Amino acid sequence: MTDPNAASRPVQAVILAGGQGSRLRPYTDDRPKPMVEIPGTGTPIIGHQLAWLAEEGVTDVVVSCGHLAEVLQEWLDSVDLPVRVTTVVEKEPLGRGGGLKYAAAHLPHPDRAWYATNGDIWTRFSLRDMADFHTERDAIATLALARPRIPWGAVQTDGFGHITDFIEAPPSTFEINAGVYVFSPEFAAMLPERGDHERTTFPHLARERRLAGFPIPQGAYWRAIDTAKDLTEAAKELAALGR
Repeated sequence: MTDPNAASRPVQAVILAGGQGSRLRPYTDDRPKPMVEIPGTGTPIIGHQLAWLAEEGVTDVVVSCGHLAEVLQEWLDSVDLPVRVTTVVEKEPLGRGGGLKYAAAHLPHPDRAWYATNGDIWTRFSLRDMADFHTERDAIATLALARPRIPWGAVQTDGFGHITDFIEAPPSTFEINAGVYVFSPEFAAMLPERGDHERTTFPHLARERRLAGFPIPQGAYWRAIDTAKDLTEAAKELAALGR
């Protein structure tokens, strides 16, 4: 049976992999953050991302490199990749929005929608469902939304101030930008040449009601790998999940 939504789903993506990852040192002393391996998997973060994108129907990926770009490029050249990969390196820092615009200019299908993800995101959920959500809402940009667990134990109280329960690392009550996106073709032209799109383009689209938020489904795995503790926690969580 033919899927009526298949033609509108992206087959191309951008991975932003240029950050220095200073909070992950010493792991990032000799490699960019996306090249850090999740303990026990034997594969760097970007390897997991490329496999996920391929599973979700992506055929072409542009990787925006920066810090220690040659390490990432050498790895990409040395392995059998599930998608076609092009790397681009900013000649000078352009900021997140400028870097995204620069990378998007190298996508093979400028007239089609595209995914994007930050290079330190470790997740699994249906990008196809997110793309359909994006199309249904006539959005120009859609952000995946996560509810990360807060790093402290929480306390529940009743109306009289009595403590009734302790909850270890509960999910946040607020949704956050999960660092995974669906963008319509016209989004690239709205990005700044340099600077941060989250302070310019996104607020503009929000005012026009053309910015959507897709909640990552309950039970789907998501973590931003930002510190050494995140690596340790990711390894524990993946072991518990049997992955």
